[in-house]
Amino acid sequence: MPLPADLPQEPATAVEPGSLPQEPATVVEPAGRPLLPPATSTRAMGMLMAAAPCSAGEARRILATAADLAGVTVHDLAAAVAVGPGGTPSPVHVERALRRAVAAAHTSTAAAALSVGLAPSRERTEEVLTRLRGCQARLAAAPEDPAAVRAMDDVAYTICVLMGRPTTHSAVLAAERHLAAPASRRPRTPDGPGGKEGMAAGDAATVEPEGMAAGDEGIRA
Repeated sequence: MPLPADLPQEPATAVEPGSLPQEPATVVEPAGRPLLPPATSTRAMGMLMAAAPCSAGEARRILATAADLAGVTVHDLAAAVAVGPGGTPSPVHVERALRRAVAAAHTSTAAAALSVGLAPSRERTEEVLTRLRGCQARLAAAPEDPAAVRAMDDVAYTICVLMGRPTTHSAVLAAERHLAAPASRRPRTPDGPGGKEGMAAGDAATVEPEGMAAGDEGIRA
């Protein structure tokens, strides 16, 4: 039904700019902060991987833990680490937090590193450990080199699998103990000396000793 034309009309209310509620803006990054260059991030991670030693994943976790302990962002911590010994010294609380994070990563796997399971051959252990030391030295000389970072990460994974350890640090400790142990303390193989054959010979001697056999013949006689 059409409305009567003589109905009073309400005057239009002018809306002043800024009078309407505004939705809060989402801040992604603080204004004015530049993004961390990939070379700086790689350098910080490479320096930590060479010093710990550790894999790339372990280095990221250590950096995150250190940033949390120091009360700074990972961005700022990585930038401080990447400066290097020749640049501006890092703040004392940042260095202290980084040392605590590395010590915590090493201490958390100390119990697992005490037990030694089925050890690999000494030759293979020495080969992988030597390769890790070479990658560690290469990465210490050029921590920003992506190829050096990948090589260190690969050998860190290899020694963890070889020694059956969850971290690079605990795997290196297990490899060093394995190489330092005398040959007589190495685990015997099942078919080697003292294995199945040796046990079989010992069992035979225990079941039928000569003295008991002679005594049995005398009793039967």
